[in-house]
Amino acid sequence: MEEAIRKASVLIEALPYIRQFDDKIVVIKLGGSAMDPGHDLSNVLLSVMFMSQVGMKPVLVHGGGPAITAAMEAQGKEPVFVHGRRVTDAETLAIVEDVLINEINNNIVEAIRELGGRAVGIHNTNYRYLHAEKLSFADPITGENCDLGLVGKIVDIDLTGILTVCDSGFVPVIAPLATDASGQTLNVNADAAASRIAIQLDAEKIVFLSDVHGILMRPGDPGSMASTLDEEQIEQFIKDGIISGGMVPKVEACLRTIQGGVRKAHIIDGAMPHSLLLEIFTDAGVGTQIIKKTTAQPEA
Repeated sequence: MEEAIRKASVLIEALPYIRQFDDKIVVIKLGGSAMDPGHDLSNVLLSVMFMSQVGMKPVLVHGGGPAITAAMEAQGKEPVFVHGRRVTDAETLAIVEDVLINEINNNIVEAIRELGGRAVGIHNTNYRYLHAEKLSFADPITGENCDLGLVGKIVDIDLTGILTVCDSGFVPVIAPLATDASGQTLNVNADAAASRIAIQLDAEKIVFLSDVHGILMRPGDPGSMASTLDEEQIEQFIKDGIISGGMVPKVEACLRTIQGGVRKAHIIDGAMPHSLLLEIFTDAGVGTQIIKKTTAQPEA
């Protein structure tokens, strides 16, 4: 009986959030340990299906860094990164496309269907929704320009297909591949793609599933995780080196998202059971939420 009462209490706690997010778009970026090769995504996907069933409109944007790196190494090609961004030559791009579309995107869509949900894969071979130009990237330390190869910066998004899928009760599963004006495919940072998609969809919030519980105020100390940070604190953490490496593009994507009008951005551990539901539907949450400086008393 106590367990049944506990479950009922959880549902009651979730009710205000279910009402708040009814018919609202929530963009979820799949990444981190949740996307490790061989990892079982069913826990996350069941959470996404729950969100859809209670009236929300979840939109999935997936990366594939670990799987891409594994595929490159299997083919004898050493991955090269510049401040968390993958250098992409033509050979690397072919591997990226194969992994993102034929492996990850198709597998996620099929997994949702096998769990009883409805999903549609969206990528540049079936719908050229992401329009980009070659990314010009300056080293944040030296200021020197870095040539990342066939890496793109999004300049426009055609939302027609994504909105049609959402309005039909399906979950869009989006691969971060873009096309430039000449038809050349470009590799796009998945965090940046998710951020831009959330802004243009006027999403209620964006959630980044990472391989960390959240943002640590003292690197290496799990007990120092911040529950809520505003944009000024985030910017200072980057300047001070508290946030570094591969986390920089992720938190920069969070900043761009809230500065673009999305109310909140969240970073949570994608491997933690039910972390997505706990962050969205409970008062305490389990990760770090990032808000604008002007927000007074943040809600979960």
